[in-house]
Amino acid sequence: MANVVLNRSMNEIVEMKNYYSGKLQDKTPPGSVFAAKTSNCTITAYKSGKVLFQGSGSEAEAGRWGQAAPKAVPAKTKAGSNGNLPAGFSQLSVIGSDEVGTGDFFGPITVVAAYVRKEDIPLLKELGVRDSKDLNDEKIIAIAKVIKDVVPFSLMTLKNEKYNQLQASGMSQGKMKALLHNQAILKVLEKISPVKPDAILIDQFVQESTYFQHVKNQKAVARENVYFSTKAEGLHLAVAAASILARYAFVQYFDKLSEAAGFRIPKGAGAQVDEAAAKLILKKGRDVLPQFVKLHFANTEKAVKLVNKKRG
Repeated sequence: MANVVLNRSMNEIVEMKNYYSGKLQDKTPPGSVFAAKTSNCTITAYKSGKVLFQGSGSEAEAGRWGQAAPKAVPAKTKAGSNGNLPAGFSQLSVIGSDEVGTGDFFGPITVVAAYVRKEDIPLLKELGVRDSKDLNDEKIIAIAKVIKDVVPFSLMTLKNEKYNQLQASGMSQGKMKALLHNQAILKVLEKISPVKPDAILIDQFVQESTYFQHVKNQKAVARENVYFSTKAEGLHLAVAAASILARYAFVQYFDKLSEAAGFRIPKGAGAQVDEAAAKLILKKGRDVLPQFVKLHFANTEKAVKLVNKKRG
């Protein structure tokens, strides 16, 4: 989706709000002054002075209010925490990938790769993009609904039944994640082709050599300009955006699981999920577990013990 960003004074933003008074939206993103929607454009003005126009009519609509803000000039920064990132990495155009759900007993693994152009970095900062672990689900949903139309991305969802089949066949969770990351990145590369990113950054969960060993039997991303780092969401907004979109997909899927279960399912892998799994078994039978949980977690055995205790 096309998007244009303008920098305007608060007086001008108030003038714009009055202009769009008949098209204002009830719900507005965090940090915004107003949001309005025309037939082919969504306009969102922020307290910082940035005004985002999204949609097929964004250029024409933004044209009512003057010229777009100049593109950001990349700033020189120090190398990343893993020591091998190029200088100024945080200001490059990068594909970043991250995953959610690997430590949760209930629910799938969701992996997202997202492409952030250097021109869009100031906008994403304005929209509140940062590591999803620092945001609650409400903020994640609000931010994700906006950025999904700004950045090209690909979502891979490994549902519980398939996860359990792969795990039972001997595949490690690390290999599952590597295959998902690889597929998501390849799909984004296809989406943005012929454009090529300056780099690819993967939130590290295994050593680089192990990662490429895991994906050697499928079409794999070329190793050139591919970087791995822990806490990668702090090194480039592409990983932070991927983290938010992956969490958003995970939360949406969790809602569907709760609906199927007939009660609210908790996240994580603590005692509360043991109770929830026991409740599920008592309500629907043990045979439904593979659709809801990662069976090899110790929580399965704990839940069965709770069921036996309640029945006994």
